[in-house]
Amino acid sequence: MKAAAAVAEILKREGVKFLIGYPVNPIIEAAAEADIRTIIVRQERTGLHMADAVSRISSGERIGVFAMQHGPGSENAFGGVAQAYGDSVPIIVLPGGYPRRITNIEPNFNSFLNFQHITKWCEQVIVPDAVVDAMRRAFTQVKNGRPRPVLIEFPVDLLREDVPEPINYTPTPRLKSGPDPRDVSRVAEALVAAQRPVIYAGQGVHYARAWQVLRDLAELLEAPVTTSLQGKSAFPENHPLSLGSGGRSISQQLHHFLTNSDLIFGIGCSFATTNYGVAMPKGKKIAHATLDATDINKDVPADLALVGDAGLTLQALLVEVKDRLKGGPRGRLSAVSQEIKNLKSEWLAKWTPRLTQDTKPLSPYRVIWDLMHTVDVANTIITHDAGSPRDQISPFWEPITPLSYIGWGKTTQLGYGLGLAMGAKLAAPEKLCVNVWGDAAIGFTGMDFETAVRERIPILSVLLNNFSMAIELKIMKTATAKYRSTDISGDYAAMARAFGGHGERVSEPSEIVPAIRRAIKKTQEGTPALLEFLTEKAEDFSMF
Repeated sequence: MKAAAAVAEILKREGVKFLIGYPVNPIIEAAAEADIRTIIVRQERTGLHMADAVSRISSGERIGVFAMQHGPGSENAFGGVAQAYGDSVPIIVLPGGYPRRITNIEPNFNSFLNFQHITKWCEQVIVPDAVVDAMRRAFTQVKNGRPRPVLIEFPVDLLREDVPEPINYTPTPRLKSGPDPRDVSRVAEALVAAQRPVIYAGQGVHYARAWQVLRDLAELLEAPVTTSLQGKSAFPENHPLSLGSGGRSISQQLHHFLTNSDLIFGIGCSFATTNYGVAMPKGKKIAHATLDATDINKDVPADLALVGDAGLTLQALLVEVKDRLKGGPRGRLSAVSQEIKNLKSEWLAKWTPRLTQDTKPLSPYRVIWDLMHTVDVANTIITHDAGSPRDQISPFWEPITPLSYIGWGKTTQLGYGLGLAMGAKLAAPEKLCVNVWGDAAIGFTGMDFETAVRERIPILSVLLNNFSMAIELKIMKTATAKYRSTDISGDYAAMARAFGGHGERVSEPSEIVPAIRRAIKKTQEGTPALLEFLTEKAEDFSMF
């Protein structure tokens, strides 16, 4: 068996249903011969974003895999791998490599050398006998510990060589470890003693699929819950104890409760410093539970810490807290939930004029509000893009089911959302999968809307087009005045139609909802849809 065929056989045994890639890489053809669906993108970064979403939407139970050509393909892929690394997403990346006799000769791009700082595990296979062991290491690493990209580089000449048969390979295990019981007891004691605790849930809750036990613990403690952008949808935002999610823009109730908390319990989060996450108030008592011990005290000093799987941690805490509370909840729910409700009502009252604005150009908030009230939120997976769309949608969109919002932002590459929506649709074909982006983002990855059409991936793409880099207007005043440097434009609905999809340009407020309904129907018929909403140059965000 050729090495390329051996790699494909191992992917099949590991349950990989489709391989996303860009030629030329012999693994792609070998995968097709092994009846693994091959999906070819228009650029490597988008393909990696698709693989990224496959892993996210399955909580890492299905691993997204991407293969690309040596040289320029590997060079182009760098950004997509860096994005997955920054957001802690488990993907397997299989670049070709230059023939072994010139793999280390300049100027040839060596993936093994260049990707080491943005992968969890990085390896170059140089002999056929090592193919199976390298793939075993790859899947073991990607399934266990902190989720991050794994890369195995296969020189193209090696892929044409024979691997000994039969292939001795069984799927690798997924293992979990829990926190020290003594530390669990200390954190449980602190949670019970706190008068105004806040639970801050990260995407570790998604990977552990620990949504119910998070809810059980919150309800037992009668403690309000917020999430990071990556953790958004880990807790239903229509729940009386929900504060919504924390990003660059946040709700009034979230700001109030964090500011007035006496204990912040972070579960399944890194507390990493980022411009696109909510900052923890100074001087607060912090209990930090995370899978990766390197997160502890890295950015936020922790008074108490737990290291382990978020699900095992929450289960252990629930037992301890129940034991301490004896008779169950202490009767705080009514007061806490009423305080949240009052603050939320006050906040929404301030924003309702923007959320329901009946003007032209359209308010982007009106588009988002109408979208949320038109789709079946429980059966929709939505993601934002970088810049204004992220900061406009994240405080107001209320997910009510797990894994229905793909939040991101440690690094903020424009155009990321399109690939995420496409990958989500591959992982969950029964869901309506939506990406919300701006006219800057579509300039980066818009050609891959053609991939959605060609590969029969019927997503709904919502474009907020204000013909400007609006978020940069305040910081590029001279460049804009002299050279119109922030002006961008295009008829993107026409582009979508040219690619064979459904494209519609909307400028009237009364047409927002009808257009959304038409687009949803198109996706149900199997056609990707792009709705282009002509919006104002909005620069207002819910920030405190």
